[in-house]
Amino acid sequence: MKAGDQGDEMLGPPLQRYFCGYLINQRQLSPRTIAAYRDTFRLLLGFLEQRQGIKPEGLRLRDLDADRVLAFLDDLERTRRNCARSRNARLAAIRSFVRFAAASNPLLLPIAQRVLAIPSKRFERGVVRHLAPRQVQALLDAPDGSTWTGLRDRVLLTLMYNTGARVSELAALKVGDLRLENGGSGSVHLRGKGRKQRAVPLWRESLRLVRSWLDEIGAPSDAPLLPNGQGGHLSRSGIEHRLRLAARRAAVADPALGPFQVSPHTIRHTTAMHLLQSGVDLSLIAMWLGHESIETTHQYLDADLESKKRALAHLASPKVRPPRQAKRTQSLVEFLRRL
Repeated sequence: MKAGDQGDEMLGPPLQRYFCGYLINQRQLSPRTIAAYRDTFRLLLGFLEQRQGIKPEGLRLRDLDADRVLAFLDDLERTRRNCARSRNARLAAIRSFVRFAAASNPLLLPIAQRVLAIPSKRFERGVVRHLAPRQVQALLDAPDGSTWTGLRDRVLLTLMYNTGARVSELAALKVGDLRLENGGSGSVHLRGKGRKQRAVPLWRESLRLVRSWLDEIGAPSDAPLLPNGQGGHLSRSGIEHRLRLAARRAAVADPALGPFQVSPHTIRHTTAMHLLQSGVDLSLIAMWLGHESIETTHQYLDADLESKKRALAHLASPKVRPPRQAKRTQSLVEFLRRL
């Protein structure tokens, strides 16, 4: 029996085969997914070196056991303040590699099974926060359209709300992704998760703004639609920064925006909620947002309080008698028993 059969094989070679041979060549995952998996192992290797004293070059497959993986996940939550959702995403990447390694060497199954048995952490899904139409308008009006940067930011925010796109999809947009047709219609093509593409129609107001922007930049079809100051694509952090600046300016016109933490995903939620409240079918909203499963879109149905109020208005309220005043003081023990 070879030493590698006992888990003594160095971690480096199978990890390289996992990324290059499996994720990239066989599964052909998108660059963003590859980057997410890569970042998980960069964090894991850094943790093992700093907290466990094991240098990356000296790591063996057996070192990736359940105890160390659990310690890493706990450290993500305590030190990096990761939420349960982020912690679960890191665990999913580690599980994927462990399955790959065990399939290549079945004698690693005892180690792999203990790692695969680590449960994902449950978490409560909060209420979807979204903006009111007047707040969206204040946000869109915030950038100064008379300047190059302000016009770009106005195009950015308008497309963000019109399409409900993810921030990574916006950052990757090129001029050629716009489809401007005669007669005042047009659409934008977005590249989503898992290399999936979708087309989203644009409002006439969005089209007029986009045409003005194209005249301003005069860029070829392969150029970034939303360039930074150096002519490259705006980064995710750059988009988030421009949105924060616009939100601060918009808060002057609408003070209710002041305490609201507006993120690109907030705008995505807002687009979905406004579509739902306008009577758009849930399955169409799922396609609009690029959701792989309609189950993901159901969160907006749960959060649509206004539609629930309208539904309640059609239901006759029963007559409820007011409660009689208690004749005696309820004892503390009785109170606890009735809870």
